Amino acid sequence: MAMLEVNGLNVYYGLIHALHDVSFHVNEGEVVALIGANGAGKTTILHTVSGLLGAKSGSVVFEGKDITKKPGHSIVKLGMGHVPEGRRVFPGLTVAENLRMGAFTRPKGEIAASLNEVYEWFPRLEERKNQPAGTLSGGEQQMLAMGRAMMSKPRILLLDEPSMGLSPLFVGEIFKIIEKVSAAGTTVLLVEQNAKKALSIADRAYVLETGNIIKEGVAADLLNDDAIKKAYLGE
Repeated sequence: MAMLEVNGLNVYYGLIHALHDVSFHVNEGEVVALIGANGAGKTTILHTVSGLLGAKSGSVVFEGKDITKKPGHSIVKLGMGHVPEGRRVFPGLTVAENLRMGAFTRPKGEIAASLNEVYEWFPRLEERKNQPAGTLSGGEQQMLAMGRAMMSKPRILLLDEPSMGLSPLFVGEIFKIIEKVSAAGTTVLLVEQNAKKALSIADRAYVLETGNIIKEGVAADLLNDDAIKKAYLGE
């Protein structure tokens, strides 16, 4: 059984039909990428899976539990972390305070150990732990958003455009961290505009176009697919 199963998802924004019968699955331990142009529905999928948006029809099943109607905070408790597009850190709070916000579902006695783990993943965050999050660079804020999600001890991590607006150096760092997170046993569902980067670290991928999944397959095969190269890889 897949860790995450999405079946026949239909989502609307008012009269706009944003997702059309979207179905896909993520197996435990995989990195699965969702790629597609802006407006294809990638972020809408993540918002619906994590309980931020309601579906008109269809279902989301996580580790055998139907979570379609559950609110976001309940889904976090079940073991799902979501790193939103645009990072959305709390700018007036320190780095350490932001990280603690990510542990609101955890017993207080476990938070210190989790903070230390996150600082091992992201040494730069420890260096800046007393600094207001709003003063960090874009790449550092992305690390903070990821670290905050990791504080909830997720079994699956939803990442929405982690490389957006970052320098090539930071993009490389962020993707190395995603690979480390995956290697340590966390399943990853990755939405990423940089299709080449996403496919280079993913096990499998789904291609979205105007709210429909039009193609799926092993990421390495899609990376070498001529139609994908032309449409999404700039080749």
